[in-house]
Amino acid sequence: MSKDSRGSAPVAGAVYGLGLIGAAVYYISAAASFWTGVLGFLKAIVWPAFLVYEAMKNLGM
Repeated sequence: MSKDSRGSAPVAGAVYGLGLIGAAVYYISAAASFWTGVLGFLKAIVWPAFLVYEAMKNLGM
């Protein structure tokens, strides 16, 4: 493990955590019922996967 790669994992985890909280607040506040709130929370967990997929598709990877 190189010296430079050790510090990136906590930063990535923190960014993901903040994104998760922000997305959960957004989706849950926009929910009209309990089950759409649950669906919103599930969307908040997986939104980075969709973001990376769309970015790679648009970049032609």
